[in-house]
Parts: sequence; structure tokens; C-alpha cells
Amino acid sequence: MTDTVQTTAPTPRKPRMQSPLWQILRGFAEDRLALIGFLVFAAVVLLAIAAPLIAPQNPYDLAQLDIMDGGLAPGEASFSGMTYWLGTDPQGRDMLSAILYGLRISLLVALVSLGCAIVIGVIAGTASAYFGGRVDTFIMRIVDLQLSFPSILVALILLALFGRGVDKVILALIIVQWAYYARTVRSSAIVERRKDYIDAARCLALSHRRIMFRHLLPNCLPPLIVVGTVQIAQAIALEATLSFLGVGVPITEPSLGLLISNGYDYLLSGRYWVSVFPGIALLVTIVSINLVGDRLRDVLNPRLQK
Repeated sequence: MTDTVQTTAPTPRKPRMQSPLWQILRGFAEDRLALIGFLVFAAVVLLAIAAPLIAPQNPYDLAQLDIMDGGLAPGEASFSGMTYWLGTDPQGRDMLSAILYGLRISLLVALVSLGCAIVIGVIAGTASAYFGGRVDTFIMRIVDLQLSFPSILVALILLALFGRGVDKVILALIIVQWAYYARTVRSSAIVERRKDYIDAARCLALSHRRIMFRHLLPNCLPPLIVVGTVQIAQAIALEATLSFLGVGVPITEPSLGLLISNGYDYLLSGRYWVSVFPGIALLVTIVSINLVGDRLRDVLNPRLQK
């Protein structure tokens, strides 16, 4: 007789669940272009925050300006021996310092308006999907009406009523942007509202506020993160357009758009650097944000996962 040995197949290990943050970091590590975009945008943010510490001068402090340094070409030294690597404008402002300070205003306007617009859009979109009926119809008709007009047109009309100022631009961008987030959250929340865990929460007699923001909203965040990232670039571009047209931030608190506008009149005289260098800074910032947003869309979309 021969002894038979019974062997049992090893039980397969369950795949370890990865956190969303780990998925995002891994997704950026796999895409070199997106990683470069993320690093560039992080560097832009750090430069904007540290502008008062690293800028050669405060370009909007009249005591630090010298009219004799006006119109210096990039790399040219002033009478005091200071080298302006990006040149100066006709008023003697160092363009490198002006760009760093302009980044602060542009990012401030974009991020503050983004945060406020997301809060309003999330509340409106979640309530529209959760309650449905007349509430849904009323909110979505307002969203459809606003999105039927170009964003720049709505912002121009609002600033014509409000006037110039950083706070006025932020308010105008909030009004322009909230509808995007409301529609994004509603489209995701409608799908989640029909699932069993929402019915179970209702059977437990939980409050509407708790069901909406504790159970329903967290499952709608991935598309909201992607849209929010892309909207940062759009907000910066929109603010730059408004400032270029002369209806945005005042001249005492200039952004990148206003710097481009101020140098536009000097292009034909050969002083290209007054307008070109702020334009390059604006382009690099927007492209880096778009690269990050595109990669986030791929990482957070389950249909694109292997």
C-alpha cells in the first residue's frame, strides 16, 4: 500500500486595500510628466508664499524704487551695482520681484474663490440630489441658466457693478464657479442616493444633514477633487483676463494679468521683458495645474484602473 498525501491548495491572499492618498501618490510616481507638473506647481506656491523673504525688493514700496533704474534689460546692472536678472519696468520695479508678488495675488484670488465656491456648490448639489423634486428643479434651473452664459461675460458684468478690488474679484469668481461644483456633485450624488446604505440610514431615522454630509457626500468627492484642481487653473486664467482688461485687481495689488497689461504698451518699444516674463510665469503655472488635474482624473476614475 502506498500512502497518499492529501494536499490543500493555499488560500489566496486578499488584495490589500490601498488608501486614496496612496493611490494618488503612486499614480504621480508612474507618470513622469504629471510628477514634473506637481513639483513645478508646488515650487510656484512656495515661491509665492516666501516672496517677501526672497524677492530682491518690494516692487510696490515707493521708497525702494529708483526711476534711474527704469527700463533696464534682463541681466543689466543698475547704478547701485544691483543686477536685475529679469530687468525692470519703466518705473524701476524689479520684474522678478513683481512676478513673485503677482503670484501671491493670483493664487490668493484663485484658492479663496475656489474654497468658497466649492462649499456653496457642494451644499447646493447635495441638497438637489438628495431631496429631488421641486428642490432639484429649482437649483438645477439656476445652474443651467448661469452655465448658459460665458464665465468671462458674467464676471465682467459683476465687476462692472461691484467695482475693482481683490475682494470684488473673489466674489465675482465665486458666483461664476459655484455652478460647476453643484452640477458635478449632483451627478454623483444621484447615483449614490439610490444605493442601499442611504435607505438603511433613512430607516435608522438619521437626520437629513447627517445622511447628506456624513454618508452621501464622501462618496462624491473623487470627481469633485478633479474638477476643483482644473478650476484652479481656470480661476487664475480668468482673474488674469479680468486684470488685463482693467476691471480686476487694482494697480496697488497687481497680479500676473495686470503685470502683462502694464507691459503690453512697451512691446513695440523693444522692452519685451515687462510683459513676456509675467506671461511665461502665468503659462507655467496654468500648465502645471492642468497636468496635475489630468493625472488626478486618471487615478481617481475607477474605469481607468488596471
